[in-house]
Parts: sequence; C-alpha cells; structure tokens
Amino acid sequence: MSINIPHIEIPRIVIIGSGFAGLKLAQKINSRLFQVVLLDKNNFHTFQPLMYQVASAGLEPDSIVYPIRKIFKGKNNFHFRMASVLSVNEDEQKIETTLGSVKYDYLVIATGAQTNFFGLKNVEANAYSMKSIQESLDLRSIILQNFENALNTSDKSIQEAYMNFVIVGAGATGVELAGALAELKEKILPKDYPDLDINLMNIHLIQASGKVLDGMSENASNKALEFLKGFGINIRLNTFVKDYDGFTVKTNDGTMQSKTVIWSAGVKGAPVENIKGTLTQSKRIVTDTFNKIINSTNVYAIGDVSSIDGVNDGHGHIMLASVAGQQGAHLGKNFNNIACGQEMTPFKYKDRGTMATIGRNKAVVDLPFYKFSGIIAWFVWMFLHLMLLVDFRNRLIVFMNWTWSYFKYDKGLRLIIRKVDKREIS
Repeated sequence: MSINIPHIEIPRIVIIGSGFAGLKLAQKINSRLFQVVLLDKNNFHTFQPLMYQVASAGLEPDSIVYPIRKIFKGKNNFHFRMASVLSVNEDEQKIETTLGSVKYDYLVIATGAQTNFFGLKNVEANAYSMKSIQESLDLRSIILQNFENALNTSDKSIQEAYMNFVIVGAGATGVELAGALAELKEKILPKDYPDLDINLMNIHLIQASGKVLDGMSENASNKALEFLKGFGINIRLNTFVKDYDGFTVKTNDGTMQSKTVIWSAGVKGAPVENIKGTLTQSKRIVTDTFNKIINSTNVYAIGDVSSIDGVNDGHGHIMLASVAGQQGAHLGKNFNNIACGQEMTPFKYKDRGTMATIGRNKAVVDLPFYKFSGIIAWFVWMFLHLMLLVDFRNRLIVFMNWTWSYFKYDKGLRLIIRKVDKREIS
C-alpha cells in the first residue's frame, strides 16, 4: 500500500524527521521546484534546548512545541504525514513506513539522535533520559512523585533515596537540569512540603571527565563549576557509572542510593534501517561535504544523525541545534541550485557561539570573539532562546512564565498528570 500523496511533474524530496535540521530544510526548499514530503512520528516540532524546564516544572510542553502543519500552512506542494519509517530501499528509491510506502527522487535523513547508554543494560532499564517531550513529562512526574513518596515513609534510607537525584553527564543538559533542581530545592519545595526536611534532598552531578561543560572554554567550565557549587550541588568529576539497579548507583568511586538517576551522559545517531552508507562508532551516517551519504544515490543525511567525513578526526560536527539548523538551510539552498542547473556548494559550519544557564542570573556564554558569564550572560541566553522559538505565541508564553518565576520565586506547574513507574515506560 502506498501513502496517498499526489504525483506531479516535479522531483519529490522526502525528508525524514522534523527536528532543527529537517525543519530548516523543508522551509528553505523552493516548493515551486520540488514536491516536499515530510515524515515524522510526531505531528509537532520540539524546541529541545528547553526540555529540561518542562522536566523541572518550569514550563508546560505546549510552550516549546509547535504543530508541523501550522508551520507550513500555505506552502505549495508540501505534504506532511505522521508516520514512523521502517526501512529504505535505495534500489527502488522507496521508503516503507507505518502508513505504507512512498517513492522519492531525493531522500534526506534528519532523524536526530537518541540516548547512548554505552551498553549499560541495567542503567538503560532503570535510569531516566530526556530526549523527547514525553520523557520530560515523565521525569517531571517522577520528581514530584518522589516527594510524595518520601512523605509516606519513616525509613530514613528510603526517604533519602527518594530525595537523592543523580544526574549523569555534565554537559549543557546536565548542568542546566542540576541548576533547575537546585532552584526548586531552595525556593519552591520547602513551601510545598513544609513537613518534609528538604535538607535531605541532594543533587549529585557525575562527570566522567575532569571538567563540567567539557565542550566549552576553560572560563565557561570554571564559572559553571563555581555556580554549581554555590547551589550546593555535589559534583563528582572523573567519575563514571558502572551499574544501577533502580536503588543503588555503582560508580568507580563508590556507591550511593537514589530512586532517580537522570542520564545525560551521551547521545548517538538514530539512523533508519537498510541505509547503504557507513556508520561511525556513535551510529552517525558518514556523508561527504555536500551532506550526501557516501556510496548512496540521491540520499542525504543532516543534523545529529550525520557525520561529514574527515571533520573533527572522524567524529563529525558537535551535535548542536545550530549545526543541524545550518545544515538544513544549506542543503535546501543546494537543492534549489540543482533545480536551477547550478553547482552545489560544500557545507561549512559557522560557529556563532555556545552557552548554558545554571540558574537565576547565572549563565556562561562562549562567543568566537568574547567569553563572559553572570547576569548579562543569563539575559543573553534568555533572549536568544526566546528568539529561536518557532512562534510568537510560544515566545510570549515562555517570557511570561520566566517573568513570573523571576519576581515571584515560583513555578506554577507542579502537576502529576499521571503516575509514572520506570518499569512501565516503553
């Protein structure tokens, strides 16, 4: 069975994935020259850099998601289908999906990344990750459930386990989530749980290397470490997790008890099945400088799932939204060039800087020409994240939430919508 998409006399580009890369590509393609078919298992685009705020009850999910159909409203020759891709048949230039098959003239894989547990099966079964809006909501429920459960036990060791939060990985996600939990501990939870000793709550940040924010400058790393320590977060550098059974965390530096381990220690590509190209060790598809998959015909890969051959000693560009967005926009221009009989140009990443926030008035910013931290960096971080949101409504809602939290020291979204148990999460 084929997906019901009209056949017209212009080439068809099928894009798999509506993350930053796929979204920018679909927006940039001239749909008078190409028919564009976008496939995704969800009917919305997620602004992933703010998912940790959903997990820590700072924002509701509708603040950082936007309907795909609304984004492309009015775009000619554009078709969106909500489906999961099962496999690709390059010989027949056909994709098999949960809705049926679809033919393509050009195929672009922009399926992003997934959590990498590095083969630690028990950790994968018992820890929580944060790669989707659903996982962020699950994590929010678990955090709040833990305090409800801690109220109902007189066993101190069990109580402490419910109130111990272990974050594995001190990249931007881990650092930002640790800061958000620390703010909950300091300003919010003592009011919500006056009959619970909040001092029993501990936040542990575990990092395998010798510095936090390993991909940023020494200045950013040192300032972030200072901010984290100021929040009372327990930072364990040069430490890696060996096992976790849902209660005991085993590391190379001893053990600790926790009912909540949050894994942000690594990601890997999420390629589709039956691609002829080569995969790196981290499951990223190797491409040439034009984002075309090596040894494939008319198949391209962009964003986190791709790795341009020879870049960064074979590891590819760093997995950032800015890289994905630039690749999507650049490939869109190249497709337009092809249609006009012009040559494609190789992709070159323009590093416009990286940043991370550690909490109220505390952030670090690395620009190519300047590095700074503190309250000014925090305002820069907020402004840029607001501007990167897809829609004005989203920007307004997020701005109002942040303003309310800033002046009222409150987060009004502490809701347990449904009870979550890790064993029940598929």
